[in-house]
Amino acid sequence: MTTSTGHFFSDSAVMFGRSMRHILRSPDTVATSVVMPVAVMLMIVYVFGGAITVPGGDYIDYMLPGIILMTVATGVTYTAYRMFNDKKLGIFDRFRSMPIAQSSPLWGNVLSSVIANAVSVAIVVAVALLIGFRSSAGIAAWLAVAGLVVLFTLALTWVAVIAGTAAKTSDGATAFSYPLIFLPFVSSAFVPTDTMPWALRIFAENQPVTPLVNSIRALLEGQPLGNEIWVAVAWCVGILIVANAVAVRLYRKTA
Repeated sequence: MTTSTGHFFSDSAVMFGRSMRHILRSPDTVATSVVMPVAVMLMIVYVFGGAITVPGGDYIDYMLPGIILMTVATGVTYTAYRMFNDKKLGIFDRFRSMPIAQSSPLWGNVLSSVIANAVSVAIVVAVALLIGFRSSAGIAAWLAVAGLVVLFTLALTWVAVIAGTAAKTSDGATAFSYPLIFLPFVSSAFVPTDTMPWALRIFAENQPVTPLVNSIRALLEGQPLGNEIWVAVAWCVGILIVANAVAVRLYRKTA
């Protein structure tokens, strides 16, 4: 390992610790990111679920993957907010004057986002279990689900970093998440796409949430996986790579 690489990992670890301390000092951020997905889940299951027919199983089993992705989309909002605050308070300038890896503050926020969102998703799944969710998935399938969720979280968090770094106001920093939160509604998350009008169906079947939802659902139900899991991974990796490059460049110009 080269010295520069060693500095990157040690600096990122320090920044990760800093970001985690901020999260632990305001646990309401995790609670808030859970409230809306849980409220949507309860409303859809108990108000609309009886009127919606889906292939096999209970409706909660069908729609939980979409709620999980919605939880992540809600949670990464706080990363954008923290990035904006760091810029507003001049923390970016302080980091730039220090002998640390330039991208380590970004990675600290990104990795803490993965941990915070993992806790949020675990709470949502626990609530789903209380209201009837059941899965026949084995340990390997659950690990695959966890891998997809982490990859999705990484991709969205880097998008959040861009939003927080580029925003001029705190409202602007968090506004990017609104389309992401509602994207599952225009996917296979809550109803099969073949029930949608053709134009909406084309969009739903060619956006990243649908292959992710279908792959997670297949894993949780113990069904065979098709090519969609590779489409889901490709979407996430593509977004992650592009967003990372844009975020790092923007941070260096802003800091």
